[in-house]
Amino acid sequence: MDPINTCYNVCNMSQAIISLLNKTKIDKSWSFSDKTRKDTAYVTHGYHRYPAKFIPQIVSRLAEKYTNEGDFIVDPFGGCGTTLVESKVMGRPSIAVDINPVAVLITKAKITAIDPIKIEKEFITFQKRLETYNEKTKVKAPEHERIDYWFKPEEKRKLAFIFTEISKVKDQDVQDFFFCGFSNILKNCSIWLQKSNKPTRDFEKNPSEPIKTFIKQIKMMLRGNAGLFELLSEKGYLKIPSKVICTDARTIPAKDNSVSLIVTSPPYVTSYEYADLHQLTALWLEYTKDLSDFRKRFIGTSYHNKKDLILNSALAENIRKELLEKDKKTAEEVSTYFSEMNQVFVEMKRILKKGGKTCIVVGNTSLMGVKILNAEVFVEQLQNLGLKVADIIKREIPSKNLPSVRDKETGKFASITDKNKISAYPTEYILVMQK
Repeated sequence: MDPINTCYNVCNMSQAIISLLNKTKIDKSWSFSDKTRKDTAYVTHGYHRYPAKFIPQIVSRLAEKYTNEGDFIVDPFGGCGTTLVESKVMGRPSIAVDINPVAVLITKAKITAIDPIKIEKEFITFQKRLETYNEKTKVKAPEHERIDYWFKPEEKRKLAFIFTEISKVKDQDVQDFFFCGFSNILKNCSIWLQKSNKPTRDFEKNPSEPIKTFIKQIKMMLRGNAGLFELLSEKGYLKIPSKVICTDARTIPAKDNSVSLIVTSPPYVTSYEYADLHQLTALWLEYTKDLSDFRKRFIGTSYHNKKDLILNSALAENIRKELLEKDKKTAEEVSTYFSEMNQVFVEMKRILKKGGKTCIVVGNTSLMGVKILNAEVFVEQLQNLGLKVADIIKREIPSKNLPSVRDKETGKFASITDKNKISAYPTEYILVMQK
């Protein structure tokens, strides 16, 4: 094979992908800017805060367009379960995987419609138990320096009491429901800086009172559960299979050629460290005792060891070379990310039916002045694996949940007042690729 011709063909393909995405105009209908917080948090979607989550309307529109009732949908980066909830509401069986046990807990709670009479009865009993708490109540509080780092003694004691009471609940679905609520109040009840997604302490903060906050949280979730139960009952979808598994996105428990649609929003290489963001829940629920070990489980984090990397993309190789001139460590992190994403795409191709589609919601960013063309790299990797472009959708992100600026020197998320700030994710792509 002539290396010059090979290089010419590869370069041409890379340029064609860049050109295709550059020419893609913003489709305003995909921004769903008319949707209110109530619309995007309907049924169980509002159970738990979660960073950078995509809105349910994206999933439902893609599922409506590319699947029929009964078709099998998968999300390899399940996050807080948006794809699964929408699949169930639309009568599509679904599976999600996520390496983060906190995400799995949230998803289990969100996809499980519990009979409202049963859960409300359980909650009345539970609330009575909580109201017995006083300063003489015997409480076994966890001994962990990281919990003490975040929680004042009184809040810690009350949270330990709530935790112990939840642990006594025998019904697994009800226990998951309560633990999901418990997880969502931890930030408010800690000295974590309230408006920050970064783990920052605010010593002036007056933490929320745990028992009242928990009761209020559960009452909100009861309304969401009742809404989901009613909706699924009306449609006859209560028994539609929906499952989340705590595992790596490269080992999806689905048969070869069995999936009609994949809808997913992968983690960003430069984005949130989910381990840091979810450390409060991970520590309280004993998903980890060691935060540094917890961090190493995630794709798209800074904590992976260097391995033999297959990027499967000339664009990714070019990004790597540009970053090497700036900083070797960052170059290795980004290379590892693209290599691992390529492995996920191999797994996605395996499970997709012929004609099945994968829809990847992703934005581009920059690090140290180098453009990180996630969307273009993903298209090239998927094309090199034999998938073809079915559609490219470009959408504006009106979400207030996603920080919009980062420091142009470090690439880390910055405050709106930072003099080095640059726009991070004003738009994103939905890459629709077909097997």
